[in-house]
Amino acid sequence: MNARIGADVGGTFTDIVIERADASLHSTKVLTTHDAPERGILDGISQVAAEAGVDLSEVKQVIHGTTLATNALIERRGARTALVTTAGFRDVIETRTESRFEQYDIDIVLPTPLIERKDRFTVTERLNARGETLVPFDEAEAQSVIATIAAGGYESVAVGFLHSYRNPVNEERFRTMLRAELADVAVSISSEVSPQMREYERFNTVCANAYVQPLMASYLVRLRDELAERGATAPLYLIHSGGGLMSVESAAAFPVRLVESGPAGGAIFAADLAHRYGRDRVLSYDMGGTTAKISLIEDFTPQTAKTFEVDRSARFKKGSGMPISIPVIDMIEIGAGGGSIASVDSLGQIRIGPRSAGSEPGPAAYDLGGTEATVTDANIVLGRLHPDTFGAPGIQLSPERADDAIHTAIAVPLAMDTHAGAIGIAEVVDENMANAARVHAVENGRDLAGYTLIAFGGGGPLHASRLLDKLGLDELIVPPDAGVGSAVGFLRAPFAYEAVRSFYTTTEEFDVDGANTVLDELAAEAMAFVREGTDAELVVERQVAMRYKGQGWEIPVRLSDAPFDGMAAELLAAEFTKAYQGFFGRAIDDLTIEAVSWSVRVASVTTPPVPVELQDGREPAPATRRDGRHVYDSVIDDWITATVVDRSELAELAVVSGPAIIVESQTTTIIGVHHVAAIQPDGSLRVTRRAS
Repeated sequence: MNARIGADVGGTFTDIVIERADASLHSTKVLTTHDAPERGILDGISQVAAEAGVDLSEVKQVIHGTTLATNALIERRGARTALVTTAGFRDVIETRTESRFEQYDIDIVLPTPLIERKDRFTVTERLNARGETLVPFDEAEAQSVIATIAAGGYESVAVGFLHSYRNPVNEERFRTMLRAELADVAVSISSEVSPQMREYERFNTVCANAYVQPLMASYLVRLRDELAERGATAPLYLIHSGGGLMSVESAAAFPVRLVESGPAGGAIFAADLAHRYGRDRVLSYDMGGTTAKISLIEDFTPQTAKTFEVDRSARFKKGSGMPISIPVIDMIEIGAGGGSIASVDSLGQIRIGPRSAGSEPGPAAYDLGGTEATVTDANIVLGRLHPDTFGAPGIQLSPERADDAIHTAIAVPLAMDTHAGAIGIAEVVDENMANAARVHAVENGRDLAGYTLIAFGGGGPLHASRLLDKLGLDELIVPPDAGVGSAVGFLRAPFAYEAVRSFYTTTEEFDVDGANTVLDELAAEAMAFVREGTDAELVVERQVAMRYKGQGWEIPVRLSDAPFDGMAAELLAAEFTKAYQGFFGRAIDDLTIEAVSWSVRVASVTTPPVPVELQDGREPAPATRRDGRHVYDSVIDDWITATVVDRSELAELAVVSGPAIIVESQTTTIIGVHHVAAIQPDGSLRVTRRAS
């Protein structure tokens, strides 16, 4: 009894994990069924439940993360959506912030707005930044807009009025009028979805929510009902982008919070491992079939942000994507997965991604209809993957197909042999991921020296030792169940919700009552969401975003649990000064300090992991039970014979010296010629460089 299920739907594979009451894990990978994602989940759950001897009626929780919302935004497969906004602000989501992500490109092409101009409508109304009425709400004009929406056949409506984060009265009024006329049309209002200042980001976020809401609501209800039909009547929870659990009802109302939900599970998995191993500075590296995700874990906690971008048109270029202003685990994500497609550009350079072969038709080597060369095909040609040890159910790798794809796509255009083409693909994708890690660290003001790399996902362990070298790190950990790490992370996530709202005040004229009221209301909002799923003990974290007057962006400042009093302004100024010095090295004297946005995160208290002391190995691993494999080693730029070892046969503190390939059912770990791996007490692999 009391089994729990984690289900992670990715672009290529759907990962299913069942955790039994005795804490044992059983897992599988199945190809994602894009036409009906729930089918892959249900098939995977049935398969793992049978293997684990678990009756679905015994399951107490099903926790799900999905890229469905993200993919719908990227591929523009959402509902027919209208945007209703304040008169004069119809084009905010198109004019953006007027900044250019490529400053000197005179031919720059800005991202296309999610809602076309013909689908954007305005209503005469206007509030000022204090939420006071400047122009009254025009009900007759609003009624006319509703009639136009009805005639247009829209499925969903996004409402974003100016300064509604301060006073939502006009948005709520329009929603009431709309529902009275069009009860079947979904409605999202920005004062609930993202009550934060900066109208471009807020309008874009409510548009994204409205755009995917009908799709996600239908999918989630369908999944819940089909799980119940198969006997799994346990509550279904969703992992949101901030790394907590939320109910189906909340997820259906605010599906934009599910953007990046799968990757958030991976960061939670890495943070749990960091706590377990006592590593307070960790680089989390999650490589799947479609993308690679990299995030920083400090003090056993993932870095977080209040906004992020989806679908960047220019890699690493801030401003080239679709901004979403919701709490999120901060990470960098690039098109560098096993299924990422390799090609040659007009300059004769090998490019990887962002297009992916996904699960349909998949890499050429899957022999499911794919013909384009991918990273997986390159790894097969280089000997790192092999049909005998690939381990994905239902897939029999074809080295011949992989060879043909790389020959056609890379070798012929560049006048080289197929092996050289595969080496080029592997080196380019590894450098792309290493560069992403460097960029992410720099953007967060961090130096990666001394960090531990934790690798997981189906492709992470395959590329991690090369990433270790490129980044100059000294320690790599490949945990047990690495191939399904994000799904395991779902089972480690707390019930949590972060409520955010903009409320402007300064330390010179600090609004004590206003700040206390906002924090109390945010705490009540977050508490209500969390209590939908648990009655466990809760922890409350409060934060405010602050800046010097004249600055465009803020930094986070942690707040104590105590309400503000007469000394609040002085204490808050001191905390901001300390935080500012930590970010930038020095504070600025004699400038007004502004508090802009406030947030309260409420989370259930989770049980700390059992500590594991990482050790050097003592005993050489037993002789291989498989034949050696001819494999390419990037460091020595040569082909060598690598020992092939089954991970399940390695005893505690066994040592595997490179070159070696450690195989298991859902991933493969490459140990370079100058690396050594030691099996830890919990079964993880600790990879370090040889002493000589």
